[in-house]
Amino acid sequence: MKETKEFKTETKKLLDMMINSIYTHKEIYLRELISNASDAIDKRHYMSLTDSNIASDDYKILVEADKDLRTITITDNGVGMTKEELENNLGTIAKSGSKEFMDAVAKENTPDVDIIGQFGVGFYSAFMVAKKVTVLTKSVKDNSSHLFSSEGLDSYSIEDGDMDTYGSVITLYLRDNTEDDNYDEYLDEYNIKNLIKKYSDYVRYPIQTWVTKYDPKDENEKDDDSKEPKTHLELETVNSMLPIWKKNKSEVTDEELNNFYKSKFMDYQDPIAHININVEGALTYNALLFIPKKPFYDMYSDRNERGLQLYTKGVFILEKCKELIPEYLRFVKGLVDSADLPLNISREMLQEDRAIKKIAVNVEKKILGELSRMLKNDREKYLEFFKDYGINLKFGLYEDYGAKKEQLKDLIILDSYNEEKKITFAEYKENMKEGQKVIYYACGHDKDAVSKLPQMDLVKSKGYDVLILSDDVDEFMIQVLKEYDSVEFKSINQGDLDLIDEEESKKIDELKETKKDILENIKNALPGVKDVILSKRLVDAPCCLSAENGLSFEMERVLKSQNHGDVKAERILEINPNHPIFAKIEQTYSENKETGDKYAKLLYAQALIMEGILPDNPQEISKDLCELLLK
Repeated sequence: MKETKEFKTETKKLLDMMINSIYTHKEIYLRELISNASDAIDKRHYMSLTDSNIASDDYKILVEADKDLRTITITDNGVGMTKEELENNLGTIAKSGSKEFMDAVAKENTPDVDIIGQFGVGFYSAFMVAKKVTVLTKSVKDNSSHLFSSEGLDSYSIEDGDMDTYGSVITLYLRDNTEDDNYDEYLDEYNIKNLIKKYSDYVRYPIQTWVTKYDPKDENEKDDDSKEPKTHLELETVNSMLPIWKKNKSEVTDEELNNFYKSKFMDYQDPIAHININVEGALTYNALLFIPKKPFYDMYSDRNERGLQLYTKGVFILEKCKELIPEYLRFVKGLVDSADLPLNISREMLQEDRAIKKIAVNVEKKILGELSRMLKNDREKYLEFFKDYGINLKFGLYEDYGAKKEQLKDLIILDSYNEEKKITFAEYKENMKEGQKVIYYACGHDKDAVSKLPQMDLVKSKGYDVLILSDDVDEFMIQVLKEYDSVEFKSINQGDLDLIDEEESKKIDELKETKKDILENIKNALPGVKDVILSKRLVDAPCCLSAENGLSFEMERVLKSQNHGDVKAERILEINPNHPIFAKIEQTYSENKETGDKYAKLLYAQALIMEGILPDNPQEISKDLCELLLK
């Protein structure tokens, strides 16, 4: 007898919301129905442990399409549903039979059972593509079969069914095509296989569908190209079932991992490293991570969002879950699979992120641990990695006011004046000369440019090494660090280097007083200079620029390139009191102040150019230079 009933939960409005608002993509319907089928088989298998009469040795899920009838059918040989369960689970929107089953299992002291769906609305995703859905089902509990039918409006019907085996057959009658939606595409053989592979590839039971196979030509027909090739339909298992990340590490070769990576993430090169994480406890999850050999072409594009793929119990949920990976590790590819994620009812968004945060912290720790091992055990590979991704680690150290500096500082490697290859801060400190108190650094495009800086002469004479900061972020990173293992960082062109002996320092201090007037004249000729002093850092060069502790010339350049206004470091012109040019300027001022000012401006222009800074008035400098050359 057929019975028609109203949905128990408040009307068509709520059902419309379930169908049209919860899910992002219509194609999700197949994932949800396959997940429900998998749950039904799980329940039957669990119940068969105590009742061998309902056991099966051939659990599977069948997906079929009928283009003539425009139907899609999902068949499982799971636990099935009684009439009461049909009313409770399908007649009540957001009522979850899986959730109730899990609650009942939890009350018993029995082994854990994995159930994918626990939210109770997955079934109704079918109405995104179907105008009518029927469920023919036979339950292991009462050996009776029933037919549920609904058009997704206000009501549903249940009547006696005719089914010989346990399980459920869900049939979707597709909606009519519109200008915006072509529902016929869901009947396409390739589309069905693709959706199974995309969302349900790692469901533990075989998911089968009918595929077209071409028959080899008959020997008598091999020269006849006019005939259409013969075909037949063949049942094919589409899904892989066991994810590679859930296999024992000892069972998976590097080649298999590399092939999985290249296939999964569309790369033609093997990754430079892979990381397999398996955590069991209060939070259980697996993660499989890869560091690409080379950055993907769109790594820094605005269109490329960071994130790891997200699975729950092998069912694909999100393409890029950005909460699982920090911004500075955006180059890492991979996935996380967990049964404990707090997904919302559509399984596509996270309700709250406590579990995700715990996973993310451990994922980050594992990645940094792998990089640390690579740096220690395979220096050449790490140099290769750092060439492409080192700047990401530098930004990670600098961001958020250095919140991650302790985790990242030992992974940074930099060029230095004394060494042929990049070195760590620890290696610099280990090689410091006796009596050296600070870690020296200089900003420049490369080692050659830094070696030509006049400020380097005194440091080189002592045999001290100098770290070379060539990336825009480098000096900002150093400013955040401030020190390494209680040894301060020191720029070679900021502040007093404290490298000359006490007697020489005292001699220059005394000379400042006797040369006070000439220094004041030079300063007055250079309105862009904060001060003019006698240098304690120069050996052979006549002059150099230095900046007061704070904004450096390199920071000035970077900030200007980022349109941060007219920012300028406070410039100090340092003159070498032992260089003949100083005596020449002093003599010139005593003879003609105007000519002395021109010499001062040329000296300042020279200092600017050595720092890679273009003078503000190049035409005036050129004119003065020509005039002085003609004298």
